[in-house]
Parts: sequence; C-alpha cells; structure tokens
Amino acid sequence: MVLKALPALSMRDRRSDREGFARAMGDSYARFGFAIVRDHGLDPGVIERAVRATKDFFALPEETKRRHHIAGGAGQRGYIPFGVEAAKGADKVDLKEFWHVGRELGEAHRYRAFMPTNVWPEEIATFREDVYGLYAALDALGLELLESIAVFLELPRDFFREPVRDGNSVLRLLHYPPTPPKPEGVRAEAHEDINVITLLLGAEEAGLQLLTAEGEWLDVNPPEGALVVNVGDMLQRLTNHRLRSTTHRVVNPAPERAHLPRYSIPFFLHFAPDYLIKTLPNCVSRETPDRYPTPITAQDFLLERLREIRLA
Repeated sequence: MVLKALPALSMRDRRSDREGFARAMGDSYARFGFAIVRDHGLDPGVIERAVRATKDFFALPEETKRRHHIAGGAGQRGYIPFGVEAAKGADKVDLKEFWHVGRELGEAHRYRAFMPTNVWPEEIATFREDVYGLYAALDALGLELLESIAVFLELPRDFFREPVRDGNSVLRLLHYPPTPPKPEGVRAEAHEDINVITLLLGAEEAGLQLLTAEGEWLDVNPPEGALVVNVGDMLQRLTNHRLRSTTHRVVNPAPERAHLPRYSIPFFLHFAPDYLIKTLPNCVSRETPDRYPTPITAQDFLLERLREIRLA
C-alpha cells in the first residue's frame, strides 16, 4: 500500500527522545529518502528576511540580474539565468532561475581553492546579511539532523561532524516564474540531489513530488513552516543505498495558479572537498554487497555531477 502523505517529525521529540527520533527519521529515509521536519527552531525572522531578499532580487530587471552571472563558474556562485540547468539525461532545461551562496572562507583556508568567492548584489543593501544569516542557521541545523542519522546507522553520534566541517555546502534561492499556457518543459525535471542531505524551505506551495519505491509520484506537502529534508547521492553512496537518494521533481502548477511565481530555498549540505566517500562497513553484507568498491572524494564526485546537469 502506497502512503498518501509523508509523516511529519517534530524536532521537539529529538530533544526529548534522541533514539526514538533517530529511528523515526531513519525509517522515513529508508522508505522514502525524504522526511518532513517541524518544530525545527529556526528563527522565523531569519527566514522571512531571506525570503524577502530572494523576492527582491528576482524582481530586478533581467539585465541587472545577468550582471551577477559568472561565466565559466559552473553555477557555483551568483546568478544562474532562466533555462540553464537541466536534470541529468533530460532533453529540456528546467523552468527556473536561481542564486547560489557558498561558505565564506578566509583567503588562507585550505579549502579556498575549492570554494569560489561569494557574489553579493549591491542593488539590495541587506542581501548579504539576510541571506548568509539563513545559510549559517541551516548549516547548524543540518549538523543536528546528521547526528540523528548517525544514531540510526549505529555510528558515533558525532560521526559526520568532521566530514562536513567547512563543507562545500550551497544555499540556493530559487524562483520559478509564472508558466505560459503551453510551457516547454517543467519547473524541475525528475532528478536526485548530489549532496549529503538537502534542507528545503518553501515547499508549502504545491508542486514538489517524490517517486516512491512502488513507482508512484507522491505529493510532498509539509505543514506551514516545516522543512523537507531529503537524502542526496553522496549519503546514498556512503550507506550503500541503505538510505536512498530519491528521484523527485517540481511539476508545473494547475492552470488557475499558472500566473503565480513559486519560490523555495534549498540548502545543499556537502562533505568537505577532500572527504573520501567510502562505503560504510556496517552497510555491507552478503545480502547487500558493496556497490561502490572504489572510493571517490567529495570534490571529484561533485564535479562529475555538475557536468551531467550542464553547469560545468
């Protein structure tokens, strides 16, 4: 029987029953690759300011926005125009534009060569403060969620702390413009995420769907203010598919809502560039042999995937 809706997990339960929360979240990931998390404790003001900055930027004239596009930058920082990114293997580009913000590092940092300098639009005075404030908040919350994943996998609670320290994580501000009557393509074609886990704000607006193990598309409709958190390909590889990276998409709106834009903000939490993604021994058995006997660094894996989605 296919579930009609994802259950919502409360972070309050995590704080009162770490083991129980870890089991519930791990079970949701093992079945769906997705979990809905409410009561996450993010400051509503931080979220509101970042959403306002997002809307203000995408309301700028096209020529102004394009001044912040970095040619040859593999889409890792600044503005990525409408109609550039495509899902792996897709014939058509996605109907979206977006902005990428990465980790702020000092010039002498050992990962500086892997993480480009952020771009900040001078047209919006508080953009940097408002958007990077949300980046930092989601970065901290992601580590909390990874602690629960570690508990579910019967690893030390702090197992992920060093692998993601100063990781190559990216905050994406997403704008799906109103859709024409007969659009070419969809807002986001079916795909899987590259990273470790994704923390998504703004999924209350209809459109996000995941593909269940039974082959059915399931609408993901979180309660207002809740996060959608899904497994990415890096974590799937590390766990030998015990936790699966699920295919998902954003479909075009119903005709009566086609005139409305859609905004969302995913935080793609990554390992550090030099972290070696090597299958966890406790995720390998006679029944589940190692699918990935050759390890790969997080940076090499990222570059491989960026080429596949036409950003590099």
